[in-house]
Amino acid sequence: MAQVVMKDLNKKYDEVHAVKDVNLHVRDKEFIVLVGPSGCGKSTTLRMVAGLEEITAGEIAIGDRVVNDLPPKDRDIAMVFQNYALYPHMTVYDNMAFGLKMRKFPKAEILKRVQDAAEILGIQELLKRKPRQLSGGQRQRVAVGRAIVRHPQVFLFDEPLSNLDAKLRVQMRVELKRLHDRLETTAIYVTHDQVEAMTLGDRVVVMKDGWVQQVGEPLELYGRPSNRFVAGFIGSPAMNFVDVGISEANGAVWIETQGLRLKAAADRTDRLRPYKGQKVTLGIRPEDIRLASGSDTPDRTFESVVEVVEPLGSEILLDMKIASAQMVARVEPTVRVKVHEPIKMAINTDRLHFFDLKSEAAI
Repeated sequence: MAQVVMKDLNKKYDEVHAVKDVNLHVRDKEFIVLVGPSGCGKSTTLRMVAGLEEITAGEIAIGDRVVNDLPPKDRDIAMVFQNYALYPHMTVYDNMAFGLKMRKFPKAEILKRVQDAAEILGIQELLKRKPRQLSGGQRQRVAVGRAIVRHPQVFLFDEPLSNLDAKLRVQMRVELKRLHDRLETTAIYVTHDQVEAMTLGDRVVVMKDGWVQQVGEPLELYGRPSNRFVAGFIGSPAMNFVDVGISEANGAVWIETQGLRLKAAADRTDRLRPYKGQKVTLGIRPEDIRLASGSDTPDRTFESVVEVVEPLGSEILLDMKIASAQMVARVEPTVRVKVHEPIKMAINTDRLHFFDLKSEAAI
């Protein structure tokens, strides 16, 4: 396996600047995930690593080789595509063996590699079938198997689970993670699904409009987002955002807007004090809002009206209105509330997030 290093990577299509100054070091044996909304440049970045897109500017190194001018076949990578790209007229065995045959591998070596990959993926009984005789999940395994037999330095995955139903997608996520742990490969994985990114990645790269917004371990992105975009993109349901004023009274810093007045936690006061008399964006994760109890003080509670109740089995989502603001709370499945009736909620003020109103950077 090998590391992948991208330096000042750029891609332009005429007037469209799709990838902008990407600098990323993918460590040897690391599983790294590029995530972001459609059009953010993640797939284009992956395709430049694969050699399927020409680099406008910058440098890509795989192992100790700069590969900018190398064709895909000479980069020692294997790619799994969104649509699987299987040959419909070939059997599963021939699909998996095709790349090795093109490279003139001995028949015995091809047989061994295909059988080993089929055993790892649990598709031994499918080797004589054609792709049309397979389910979506089975085709996905074959596409992964075709990559495994290559024994490449780097695996590239371009949204490989997006065509699967929700249940199968969860199952394949687990299998891909186990596969990576077993093969100890370097892998770069692209998805628009933040849950996929959080569960699969050793580290996650969040992209927007061609720029890398933040790189970090999943829980680091969740707990310490660098800006409002990352905060809103990572986490499901998404973080609540409210523009609030900052004031100071009796030695404490207060967060205020119509219908909401909270006391800032002690570890946030120094960071918020420079914003006194100004507005900032307050971020509250749905799981940090709960029903208020008798022990909750007024400086961490607020009155609201529940407009929609979404029971999900393991939890309930409450869509609430606070004055002119909308918020979502994630509460226990035992909670019972009535729609359109006033309710008092409490906020975990130790876990609030704050962002500069103009730059949107975390405070």
